[in-house]
Amino acid sequence: MKLSGIKIQKEGFLQGDSVVWMILLALCMISVVEVYSASSRMTYSSGHYWGPVVEHTSYVLVGLFITWLVHKMPCKSFKFLSVMGLLVSFILLIVVLFMGSINDAARWIKIFGITIQPSEFAKISLVGTVAMLLATFRDKSTGGASQLAFNCVAILTAIVCLLIVSENFSTAGIIFIVMLLMTWYAQAPKKWLWIVFASVTLTGAIGFGTLKYVPDTTAEFISEKTPLHRFNTWHKRLKGGSELPENPADYNIHDNIQVTHARIAVATCNVIGKGPGQSVERDFLPHAVSDFIYAIIIEEAGIEGGIFVMFLYLLLLYRAMRIAERCKNRFPAYLAMGLSLMLVVQAMINMAVSVGAFPVTGQPLPLVSKGGTSTFITCAYIGMILSVSHTAKQIEEKPEQT
Repeated sequence: MKLSGIKIQKEGFLQGDSVVWMILLALCMISVVEVYSASSRMTYSSGHYWGPVVEHTSYVLVGLFITWLVHKMPCKSFKFLSVMGLLVSFILLIVVLFMGSINDAARWIKIFGITIQPSEFAKISLVGTVAMLLATFRDKSTGGASQLAFNCVAILTAIVCLLIVSENFSTAGIIFIVMLLMTWYAQAPKKWLWIVFASVTLTGAIGFGTLKYVPDTTAEFISEKTPLHRFNTWHKRLKGGSELPENPADYNIHDNIQVTHARIAVATCNVIGKGPGQSVERDFLPHAVSDFIYAIIIEEAGIEGGIFVMFLYLLLLYRAMRIAERCKNRFPAYLAMGLSLMLVVQAMINMAVSVGAFPVTGQPLPLVSKGGTSTFITCAYIGMILSVSHTAKQIEEKPEQT
């Protein structure tokens, strides 16, 4: 069977790693329950009691179909799709800088009436392209990725990050971290890895100090007069957490309403949680169904519920590592690791933000937060990992069949 020129494997309805399938289904079920519980503000504003959860459930079902469709594709087809997807992503990222906007940030764009986030397509396409480059260009003397592969990865990563960073700093940071981990996993030249790591660490330290300690008037000037129009937003997010009053009674709960109510949700969970549907802070959190849904999970399911969700993501990373170990070829191994790292790093940052351990980033919790483009792309990630695991299993079984 073929779909738009891509061959679809026929054998078996569900293929690949069964644990990954269970993780996917568990996160989807948690997502539907928590979005239903946390959508009170959306229900009130729309006047439709079932509207938000019905919409989200439809997204999840479409996402599961995407997972099934993608996991039927042979792993080698992802090379071509990744390169083509990256080229299209470059165009969309340039267009969105001039035409896209949401929450004062150019992140989304409408195409034929459909709202999409180009950075999500860029992330998945870049992982596939980088996996191909690292697998193709090898250093015969060391057995690792060659200098050419490292240079190509560095150039592509720099282009994508530069197109994203002014509007979505956290996404650019996640992309950089994952690309660095992928090149390390592929045994790229250690000398250059350390140079990049040291350079970025130094730049990050300078940038952090500038963002946190620059005067408010200077931050406002930079936001108004330079392309970094979100500079003042970043400045306030870093500065706000350090200016807590000595007397808790003096704390202005309305200054940073998201962070405040997320922390209240976590602090009032009473360890064991208030129970499903019993959240109080969902009525006050502006983004309870997306950026801060993990805080609602902890409030309702308790600390153990939060730990269980974290465990699911870490288990996904562990299974991806096991899948990569079974791969006979480098491309599928690097692809599985890159995709899982992209999901898990984003999840960890989202959870850290929700509990107050990291500045607000606007990153959704993969497969759990309410969303359209992000849900579909994340399900495609899982489908690709499942395709890799199925391919690895087929190769392992061939000697036994002959």
